[in-house]
Amino acid sequence: MALAMATRAPLHGSKKPPAPSNSSLAPRALITLLCAVSLYFCFSLFRKDAPPPSFFYPVVPATTNGACNYSDGRWIYDPSIRSPPRYDHTCKEIFKGWNCIAGNKSNALDIIKWRWKPHGCDLPPFDPSRFLEQFRDTSIGFVGDSLNRNMFVSLFCALRKVSAEVKKWRPAGADRGFTFLKYNLTIAYHRTNLLARYGRWTGGTSGILESLGYKDGYRIDVDIPDGTWVAAPRFHDILIFNTGHWWWAPSKFDPLKTPMLFFENGVPVTPPLPPDAGLDMVLRHMVSFVEKNARKNAILFFRTQSPRHFEGGDWDQGGSCPRLQPLAPKEVEQLFSIESNGTNVETRLVNGHLYKALDGSKFQILDITRMSEFRADAHPSAAGGKRHDDCMHWCLPGLTDTWNDLFIAHLTSIKGWH
Repeated sequence: MALAMATRAPLHGSKKPPAPSNSSLAPRALITLLCAVSLYFCFSLFRKDAPPPSFFYPVVPATTNGACNYSDGRWIYDPSIRSPPRYDHTCKEIFKGWNCIAGNKSNALDIIKWRWKPHGCDLPPFDPSRFLEQFRDTSIGFVGDSLNRNMFVSLFCALRKVSAEVKKWRPAGADRGFTFLKYNLTIAYHRTNLLARYGRWTGGTSGILESLGYKDGYRIDVDIPDGTWVAAPRFHDILIFNTGHWWWAPSKFDPLKTPMLFFENGVPVTPPLPPDAGLDMVLRHMVSFVEKNARKNAILFFRTQSPRHFEGGDWDQGGSCPRLQPLAPKEVEQLFSIESNGTNVETRLVNGHLYKALDGSKFQILDITRMSEFRADAHPSAAGGKRHDDCMHWCLPGLTDTWNDLFIAHLTSIKGWH
């Protein structure tokens, strides 16, 4: 990989050096440069906190209409970050499997020393105290699978660190929720795997599916929201949705033994659809439902797919995520390129469906995919003695703290705050 070297201009008033009298100067200068670079890398190997060189990450202009694109940039190692800036691993809401410090993951303390730097601008860490003040009398709902819970817990722990007076409850059918009483700010997590309602199907409806040879499966009603969040749009002022991981889960929805069977208006969709076509139908109906039922002036977000980093096989096939530092761009493409059809290819496939469904809608897209694709080092992996490596969720404290920086940067921009 080529390393671009910047030349320093001479100081004002400095005496101009004499011109070289010997044609061998250029080779000597080259040898000197190579020696200096070699010494730098040798010493770097012995530095305990030495990160991969920052030039491993691409520098590409990424602005849209003059505004900063927070979602494209690079990770910079900052050894000065010695402790979590907003919360630590003692936050009781952190799910045990995500607590990498308590689980003795070898790089758990290093994970938070990587700072996301968008090209051409900065993404500062949000200030929890200021956030509580600015969003008084507001309700925020996270709707989605356990990756949205990962993000929800990150936000809760940061706010809990500065505001201890908290009421725990389950607003609007949420799996869990908290109100910060001094500010009347509520945050809640609504668990749903597919967004749409689904359950086991064993035949006996109209005979259509049985006549096609189906005896068992999962019924997904593409036009009916899951009951866990159906009341959420009328309750929350701000909503953050996600879906995707369960749509490519053959261990749950086996295409032969327990396939996804889609229903619309109470009758089977025939001919039966593959999961990706079913996802398109669900997204179309759910986006429409939220837009029709959301509170006036509600702010709607849809988060893009969170990447997995399984290498050597999927989670149930001996796959693992042993990396201790972020990936280089070429490594990212090897894991996520659709052309290579890698273990984690569903990340970009799902995003294609999301962008198509959200085009022209009232939703803001919260794009966390690119920044997360690099972070193969930030999963719990085998921490805590897991039976299978967890290369899907994220350590806390960790990457989802940066997701919340991005989320709150978008929020304050929408509100016109600085």
